[in-house]
Amino acid sequence: MKLGPDIAAVVTGGASGLGEGTARGLAAAGVRVALLDLNEERGRAVAEEIGGVFARCNVTDADSIAGALARARDAHGQERICVNCAGIVAGQKTVTRDRETGAVAPHDPDIFARVVDINLLGTFRTAALSAAGMAMLEPLEGSGRGVIVMTASIAGEEGQIGQAAYAASKGGVLGATLPMARDLAREGIRVVSIMPGLFHTPMFDSLTDEVRDALAASVPFPQRLGDTSEYAALVRHICENDMLNGTGIRLDGALRLAPR
Repeated sequence: MKLGPDIAAVVTGGASGLGEGTARGLAAAGVRVALLDLNEERGRAVAEEIGGVFARCNVTDADSIAGALARARDAHGQERICVNCAGIVAGQKTVTRDRETGAVAPHDPDIFARVVDINLLGTFRTAALSAAGMAMLEPLEGSGRGVIVMTASIAGEEGQIGQAAYAASKGGVLGATLPMARDLAREGIRVVSIMPGLFHTPMFDSLTDEVRDALAASVPFPQRLGDTSEYAALVRHICENDMLNGTGIRLDGALRLAPR
């Protein structure tokens, strides 16, 4: 797919982190970008900076996603690129023992369900609704109708202690990638997942410099946290390279997560 002003894109989680970086990267390539997010103030500000459009979106609600896509399509036309970056992190062990009393409590199932609802089901809801719209387009010359990029994580393969919910949600995204690509092959729609390692996103801002430095030092090379522009660069390459389909790509500086 050749990127330019005749191509429209939607990015969930576009108001911050990997989503914001992706929105900026695609806009820099001339793509008409719509940011879908719950953070209206930040989302509108970023959209204005990049000449895009903002649509409030809750990925746990199919009607909210449909409304946000309709807003994006009213502004830019049917998207050919859908990038799913909306997600949350929640840490809790399968069982937790109280150090003083010795009492054992199980993982809160509501927390587990919420992480899966946003990270996995939210991604699939958005991807499926976007793909239904893409399927109505005429194929591009020498290419297909569109591409869906989903955000998994290296934790989906190597979840750490306390990451059962997060790892399950991201492993689910990775597991869905190939069958989705096969489902959509006849429609000319590609599906690729990115598995980021440690990237400097807003969730790292609450950490001390010492902790951030230690995390950066755990990356073999380059020995630093990833920048969102590097994630965005891979999204752009996936869009432009039609042979990338049905796979997950690690973007982690050769990092392999230890148990903790």
